[in-house]
Amino acid sequence: MLIFQSLQMALKQIFARKMRSFLTMLGIIIGVASIILLVSLGKGVSYGVNEQLGDLGSNLITVYNNSTSKTNQLDLKDVASYKNIDGVSHIAPELDGTANVLTDQGGRAYSVVGTNEQFKQVHNVKLAKGRFLSPIDVDTNQKVAVIGQEVATKIFGFGDPINQTIKLNGFNYRVVGVLEKSGESLLGSTDKKIVLPISSAERLLKKQTINTIYIQADSASDVKLVISILNSRLSLKFKDENQNSDNPVFQIVNQKEILDTFNTINTLLTNTLGAIAAISLIVGGIGIMNIMLVSVQERTKEIGIRKALGAKRSTILMQFLIESAVISVTGGIIGILIGSMGALLFGTIADVPSGISVGVISFAFIFALTVGIVFGISPANKAAKCKPVEALASM
Repeated sequence: MLIFQSLQMALKQIFARKMRSFLTMLGIIIGVASIILLVSLGKGVSYGVNEQLGDLGSNLITVYNNSTSKTNQLDLKDVASYKNIDGVSHIAPELDGTANVLTDQGGRAYSVVGTNEQFKQVHNVKLAKGRFLSPIDVDTNQKVAVIGQEVATKIFGFGDPINQTIKLNGFNYRVVGVLEKSGESLLGSTDKKIVLPISSAERLLKKQTINTIYIQADSASDVKLVISILNSRLSLKFKDENQNSDNPVFQIVNQKEILDTFNTINTLLTNTLGAIAAISLIVGGIGIMNIMLVSVQERTKEIGIRKALGAKRSTILMQFLIESAVISVTGGIIGILIGSMGALLFGTIADVPSGISVGVISFAFIFALTVGIVFGISPANKAAKCKPVEALASM
């Protein structure tokens, strides 16, 4: 009953001074909203990245070729030998370049990727229509192409690209497939790419240097063994080149390591931002304490009369503590709503999960409540210690 009455009186005081109460809450509102928004964004980005990279699997290995040698480069023979390594499921070399596509509207440069039929499995790409490259396309240097969604729209509009011809650097290529829209990701988008058989791409781009090799192990447990064998073979191949740690001749990257490193950095960054946002909550708590001290001073008469009529010290203490907590909790609820809406809005615009969780909201709410109680102790204690005679004498 005492708590209910104290709560009623606290709400009465808040509504009696609406503007002052709102300004008092402002620090709490900003603090709670900042915590929810920043932490949720951090978690949302983490979910998005893990989803993108997770689709490729934790058993993906990437070999980057940084060699500048003109006589000793990664080629299709090396790729064929790496395919025979125990634990390797799929392997897709990539030869990158650009080619000019001639259309009725003129010429336009597009990104070209020369690869093999296993690119589809390694990159987990899906077809909107048609087919992907086949082993025969690669073995017989077929002039066929699989194009991304944006390329198809730019060149053919609403027409069907399948079995249509496109001119790449003056050479005719038959479109055999169109990829599903992929959107932007950490590994890039296939929407603006033209995928060719690597044997045909070598002639088109007039180069045979393989820039990147994507290797998919049979399982995550085979990754370490495959990397070890690859490292030995590549070190032997490039033994005559200067192995500079700042610019290595080759790099072997494990998908799981990328995910682990990213998650570690993202967690540290998210926690740091959350801690910085929590500082504004403490500032808000100081604001509550100051306003409550002013309130005690203004209500000296009320406190003196209540004590003269027999109100206990604990009753006065409880009233002002509840008033401080109500201000803090109300600000916390408003902050939760603003922070949650902000996180949802950003997630929609950036096309990533919002990252809002019960844990984040509960933490922000409990922290706000704690701030209100802790910073309300001093004003409440001052009110409780007020002597009736002195309070009434100051009227």
